[in-house]
Amino acid sequence: MMSSWIRELAEPKTAACANAPSCGQESTIWERPPLVNFGLPSDRLLKLAEPKKCHPAYLQQRPRQSSEWPVSPAAMNYKATPWIRKLAQPKVLHPEFQPAREVPTQVTNVLARLSSRLQCLAGPRVMKATSCYENIYPEAVIRPVSKLAQETTASPRTLELAMAKRLHPDFVPMRGGEWPVTQAAKQAVATPRLVELAQPCKRPPMSFAQFNPDAFTVKETAKRAICSPRIKELAQPIKR
Repeated sequence: MMSSWIRELAEPKTAACANAPSCGQESTIWERPPLVNFGLPSDRLLKLAEPKKCHPAYLQQRPRQSSEWPVSPAAMNYKATPWIRKLAQPKVLHPEFQPAREVPTQVTNVLARLSSRLQCLAGPRVMKATSCYENIYPEAVIRPVSKLAQETTASPRTLELAMAKRLHPDFVPMRGGEWPVTQAAKQAVATPRLVELAQPCKRPPMSFAQFNPDAFTVKETAKRAICSPRIKELAQPIKR
């Protein structure tokens, strides 16, 4: 039998916003408090809303780019000298200075009439299409051939030039990927010398070189070897 405490815990928890009106979204629409629209800001908010005042030291050392700059009474009552007044005059243009010419030029011969030759030269050049021909009927050839060209006979020189270029008599075509092996090669038997030369060179592994004191010694015959002229020639670097 379940106790009353277990039954109480088994009951589903009621949602606090289950009965609140909503517009189909997760957030609910709550009623606005009545004093929101008619409330006045407090003195603390009004004080915080005031703009920050400039420091007195900044007002004395403000940059000259500022529009507000204190002018001393001595500067306001100062009388300029003739030299300063002369320097304050704007720069005069050169006597021979000519201003920029206006963009729209004035046409003197407004009522002039073009001649037929000028009108002919001003027209676009008409290019005839030589690669297209108008056919009278669908069975006609694309490019018409004259009757004289159809009845002409080629000369021996033309026939010789029209022949395709032949290959060289000693030309050997490319060998295919599969080479046929002759029957003699299939039945060949290697000689003992070929078997000996086909064996790979046996060298001791490099891990054993530290135990061999004569591993890197040069033989006396190699020291007395003399290079042939051909090897000297091949040893020279390529000059470019």
